Amino acid sequence: MSNPAANRLYQILQRWGPALVLMLAIFLFSNTPSAEIPNLGGWDRLVKKGGHMLGYALLALTLLRGFGSAGWRNILFAFIGAALYAASDELHQFFVPGRHAALLDVAIDSLGAALGLLAARRLPVLQRIIHCGI
Repeated sequence: MSNPAANRLYQILQRWGPALVLMLAIFLFSNTPSAEIPNLGGWDRLVKKGGHMLGYALLALTLLRGFGSAGWRNILFAFIGAALYAASDELHQFFVPGRHAALLDVAIDSLGAALGLLAARRLPVLQRIIHCGI
């Protein structure tokens, strides 16, 4: 005999777990004081901003997966969720030693989210992942 409450919790975690794990990872990376962040020389800005874009593209995709489909309404909700998380992350960084909040970073993160969601509409492999829960 199966437990309906446990099954429902499993379904929720299967859909929303990746987004929650990614939000935790972003939070932990953002909690790193600036003195502990390596400098990558001439590649530093490109790698870090590219990492921001990739991270928020993945966050938007995992949020979209949580919503369950790649319809325009859910895409909008996933974008808004990722952009709001980007803004809250910048606010969080304001309180981390040596870090600061920057609206430009929110814009870069939001651009990454938008590009990830655009890819979800155009690439069948991403659509299968979102719908099948892979």
